[in-house]
Amino acid sequence: MEQRAGLRERKKNATWGLLRATALEMFSERGYENVSVAEIAAAAEVSKATVFNYFPTKEDLVIGGMKAHTGDPAETVRTRPVGQTPHAALRDRFLGLLEHHAPQTGLNDNPFFLKVQRLLHDNPALVVSSMNYRRQSAVLLAAVLVEEGNAPLTSNLVSSQLLHTQQILIEVNARSMLEGATPGEFYHRAVTGAKHAFGLLENGIGDLMRRGENDVAFAGEALGFSYEREVACAREQVEQVERALGDTRDDLFEGLTDPDRLSR
Repeated sequence: MEQRAGLRERKKNATWGLLRATALEMFSERGYENVSVAEIAAAAEVSKATVFNYFPTKEDLVIGGMKAHTGDPAETVRTRPVGQTPHAALRDRFLGLLEHHAPQTGLNDNPFFLKVQRLLHDNPALVVSSMNYRRQSAVLLAAVLVEEGNAPLTSNLVSSQLLHTQQILIEVNARSMLEGATPGEFYHRAVTGAKHAFGLLENGIGDLMRRGENDVAFAGEALGFSYEREVACAREQVEQVERALGDTRDDLFEGLTDPDRLSR
């Protein structure tokens, strides 16, 4: 019975991988918007219903891998040792993942990973959809903090700040991979950037960036960062997401933009 169960699981994983690999190849060649789920099913020689059994939405064929990791931050914090803060637990986990060039950090140049990142870069609507998985991670993490007896407002603030900081680091690393850097070449910069970012969270930003002063605590140019490039990319990303949000009629985003939701 265990052998049959194991065989079924391997078949499911193989089908999942086949469908996603087929979809990414077609999206990369023809563009995400120009490929239908029916065409993906035909190319993989399965039914359209089978595709939707594994991937509930077309977007999941690109970003569905994120779903498996939505609970990782919450689990890291839930299982941290006595005396360790959520900040330290997530910082140490992120640095450990960087050391192994894990895809979750953006510091990975596997062709499969890069295909996903290119599709995200070229399709802001996918970025908007991926925000939902990040929001789920933040909700799960905040729930753990509330379970430990912390105030809901503080728990949500801590969760949001930690995960958003991590996301910014991931985006910087992934962008560098897309521009041709290798994980080995960029590792030192990624670690330094992560320590700086988590250090800001640990020590606070209240005394930073007084008008007329520069952030001398982090000399990015010495590490190969191009602030002009980062600023330009940030502006482009904001514009893309705003356009995508403008085209989205999703209840999630209607809720997020509802000024009355905080009072409910």
